[in-house]
Amino acid sequence: MHLAYPAVLAALLFSVGLYGVLARRNAILVLMSVELMLNAVNLNLVAFDVWLRDTLHAGQALTLFTIAIAAAEIGIGLAIVLMVYRNRGSSDVDRLRDTKEAPAADERPADGPSADEKAEAAA
Repeated sequence: MHLAYPAVLAALLFSVGLYGVLARRNAILVLMSVELMLNAVNLNLVAFDVWLRDTLHAGQALTLFTIAIAAAEIGIGLAIVLMVYRNRGSSDVDRLRDTKEAPAADERPADGPSADEKAEAAA
């Protein structure tokens, strides 16, 4: 087996994942793109492990470790995305950059009385 075939496939997978991370606005699609990038790395690890004929199979062991880390990452990432979606009503990454919550309708600004309170005081 030539090393070029899996290396080119891994480079294409990584490129598609990188494009997804940089161009997408939906947080779930960004997480899927990160998973594509991790799978490209896993493919390289296994391909180089086979090509080097490693007796300890360190590449395959590291791939299993990477898969476990990716599973934990996607579980925590989806939990965060679901909580943000419940609170904000959108999982758009551009709208999430401002983490400050909007004030509630019944709260008044801290800089003084509102216009309605000024009108009532004048009357």
